[in-house]
Amino acid sequence: MTPSPPALLIAGHGTRDEAGAEAFRAFVRELGDRHPDLPVAGGFIELSPPPLGDAVTGLVERGVRRFAAVPLMLVSAGHAKGDIPAALAREKERHPGITYTYGRPLGPHPSLLRVLERRLDEALGTADGREDVTVLLVGRGSTDPDANAEVHKAARLLWEGRGYAGVETAFVSLAAPDVPGGLDRCARLGARRIVVLPYFLFTGILPDRVRRQTEEWAAAHPDVEVRSADVIGPEPELLDLVWERYEEAVRGDLRMNCDSCVYRIALPGFEDKVGLPQQPHFHPDDDGHHHGHGHHHGGHAHAH
Repeated sequence: MTPSPPALLIAGHGTRDEAGAEAFRAFVRELGDRHPDLPVAGGFIELSPPPLGDAVTGLVERGVRRFAAVPLMLVSAGHAKGDIPAALAREKERHPGITYTYGRPLGPHPSLLRVLERRLDEALGTADGREDVTVLLVGRGSTDPDANAEVHKAARLLWEGRGYAGVETAFVSLAAPDVPGGLDRCARLGARRIVVLPYFLFTGILPDRVRRQTEEWAAAHPDVEVRSADVIGPEPELLDLVWERYEEAVRGDLRMNCDSCVYRIALPGFEDKVGLPQQPHFHPDDDGHHHGHGHHHGGHAHAH
């Protein structure tokens, strides 16, 4: 008899914004509806209910003993590298007998780049060309340089072959340049039409901050046309990609990059991070705080 496939656990970041949290929960329900024969659950590592631990407990109560966890995150920052693996390790201690595999973050997948391009087209309108449009891709921001580099990679991939004048990068917290600084850079490079594109899956405190800061900068620079694009949202491409990451995890096909991982490689200025143990971490920015961290997120959990 063929054993049943592992259940699917979706790990989200969490947000104080109820609409953003509900968008995640609705996304998990949609995945469950798409795969009715597979137990599907989702939880957050902070800020929003349900906690990831409650989601694991719910699966265990349904008889699940094996699951694959997929981080619903665009980049492999401290939460994906340390917090989620630490939380899963804690759940394994709480529920003896369960086993799990851990998938990789979504990354700048071609299907997500297509959604980003669609969001840009929506912001520009079908009658407008692209050749004089500069895009400012705004990521969450991290104290992990590898995570910030992934946003730059997404920006370059979005630029290639699509006919934009350029694609610049900014961050809404913890990394430079911030949104006003990124817009200043676009203007100094000669941009007269800018679309600010949030590199976020769902609505929330931080995407709202991106839009607000964009509007404030635009009001102070009336000679530059500035538009705001929407977040990625629960598009079919995102549903398909999460399933792809689930299947990778089930097969053990995990191709995570460790060449520039701050937990494994002594990068300049981050030498003290190598080999740090995993420990869950609270990220303040979704709670309206703007300051940086005095410590880092914790350890690394690549599967080798």
